Amino acid sequence: MTEVIPTLLDRIQGRARLARPTDIRIGAYWTYVAVELAGRTLAGLSSTLSGGSHEAHRRGHMPIPDAGRLLDYDAFALALLAAGDDLLPTSVGFATINALLDIDESLCTEVNAADVIAERGRDAKVAVVGHFPFIPKLREIADELWVLELQPGEGDLPADAAAKVIPQADVVALTGTSLLNRTFDGLMRLCRRDAFVVVLGATTPLSPVLFEAGADAVSGTRVTDPVRAALAVSQGATFRQIPGKRLLTMFRP
Repeated sequence: MTEVIPTLLDRIQGRARLARPTDIRIGAYWTYVAVELAGRTLAGLSSTLSGGSHEAHRRGHMPIPDAGRLLDYDAFALALLAAGDDLLPTSVGFATINALLDIDESLCTEVNAADVIAERGRDAKVAVVGHFPFIPKLREIADELWVLELQPGEGDLPADAAAKVIPQADVVALTGTSLLNRTFDGLMRLCRRDAFVVVLGATTPLSPVLFEAGADAVSGTRVTDPVRAALAVSQGATFRQIPGKRLLTMFRP
């Protein structure tokens, strides 16, 4: 199985050397990074995972020691933050990777991941890692549905139930956030070889690297209006509130 983060960093290294970071926003829910490359502004998103607390803040913990000076980094140094251990810098790193990816849109379809999962999940056993808005609809059409959450709500299972339910699933949907919190590889190993695996969410890199890691469909987001998206992120927008984006899905060839 491909190691996703090192492979992604290798794939974007050439473009990173030619790019210049121009904007970084760490919002309540989303992190945004923009770079200038060949006269164009390219932007990427990632979930904001802080992993911190107000108590840690009061004790002087600094999740990003260079906060306020990140635009002094070169683009590849920003992307390298994705390989670190602290969650907040990792969010910046993944947003940078997503900004730098050379996405071949001829391999993409403008379809929502929810529709892909619903089509594949009808009358099937489905496991979803992360509680998404489409869960109620999916519950109506799946033969059996398990929803795994770190903070389970009503009807959800705790994340540590993954080893029990994922091997039973015909369809598995993994949030791209699993790349941030380093659970992706372990979850992929639990999937049956004949299961249809979707990786979804704006953190998800729109890259064939995830096919090499075992995914069958990759659903991510391309920022089409960096200015509007940056403004929304910096004002605490949820994903649905972020304008200037396209939802794209790539399927394994």
